[in-house]
Amino acid sequence: MPDYFLPPNTLLSVPVNVSEAIQAIEQFQGNSLTASLAEIEGRIAGFYSAHLSKFCASRQIDESFIASALAVKGIAGQINVIIHASGILCALPKLLKDSEVVESVSLGAGNTGRQFDLQTNQRVAEFKFIDWQGGAESIRQNGIFKDFFAFAEHETDKEKYLYVVGTHYPLRFFGGGRALTSVLSKQPDIAEQVREKYGDTVRVVRDYYALHENEVQICDVSPYIGREPSF
Repeated sequence: MPDYFLPPNTLLSVPVNVSEAIQAIEQFQGNSLTASLAEIEGRIAGFYSAHLSKFCASRQIDESFIASALAVKGIAGQINVIIHASGILCALPKLLKDSEVVESVSLGAGNTGRQFDLQTNQRVAEFKFIDWQGGAESIRQNGIFKDFFAFAEHETDKEKYLYVVGTHYPLRFFGGGRALTSVLSKQPDIAEQVREKYGDTVRVVRDYYALHENEVQICDVSPYIGREPSF
């Protein structure tokens, strides 16, 4: 974590050093935040105002500490974007071929106006830096199906890559029998496109995947970002 100061918080006009902010939070949390809070609750029972002031001063619980917590919260709120951007940048030098040239890249999360995370003169690619757990992950499944559908239906002569952290759980999902009515319950436009193009022949995820599995390569991005593949 770089040692720099954030500008004054909009709620508390206290400039914050990020390294010091994290240290302050770690000190407050101790080995267990639950245990630390329980200890404080027990300590301050019966305190008057003067006692509380001394207690907070002894623990350095003041405006600066609150500003530290708010600053770290602000940084943490952007962590998914940071992972997405840095993951792509870290992977690109290792996965691109010598003759491959980046035409466009989308490092931010969400709708950035570009259809795919990466377009080169040889490939289009999407990146999903998600640690699949193997449980009920319907939201993640819905998202990765949407990306796969966009690739499958996209007409191009370029290679299509969907990069994920470990392929075991994503491939198990694509080979499974989850109903598309469930997967696309919040994507009515895509559901309608599937019905219009495939009719009743495509009812579950594996039906659609079987039609397009040779068009989209689902690859493990772990080796390109220094991670051990989970599966």
